[in-house]
Amino acid sequence: MQIAHSQSVIGWEAAATAARAAVAHAETLGIRINVAVVDSGGTLAAFLRMPGAPLHSVEIAMDKAYTAVSFGLATSQWHAALQQHSNAVREGLALRPRFVAFGGGAPILDNGQRIGGIGVSGGSEQQDEACAHAGMRVLGLMP
Repeated sequence: MQIAHSQSVIGWEAAATAARAAVAHAETLGIRINVAVVDSGGTLAAFLRMPGAPLHSVEIAMDKAYTAVSFGLATSQWHAALQQHSNAVREGLALRPRFVAFGGGAPILDNGQRIGGIGVSGGSEQQDEACAHAGMRVLGLMP
């Protein structure tokens, strides 16, 4: 019987590097964002807020990262994914605390293992997603 299980998580250095890269990309787009990186257990590992980023976006960025790591699915993919489920599932998931079903959150995978998630909020869905991808790209972990 196996009692313990080891799970890889994103380290603080990588989390901070990803957050900085997301912010740097936001600057090229001329937007102000909040970016959160969580570990594989959904615990905040790094966070950056650009001056002028929307205040509500602080928690939205964290929730996008949390949603992405908890399901291993980019938040932008939830709309299509939910179409394959019953109304009860669609409505029930949408009511769950911290669940976000719009773009800007992505799971961070290393060799197919989920080690964290990144969430960006402050721009459009497409801009947020591009910033999240910039954070993963700097780590060499783009899908």
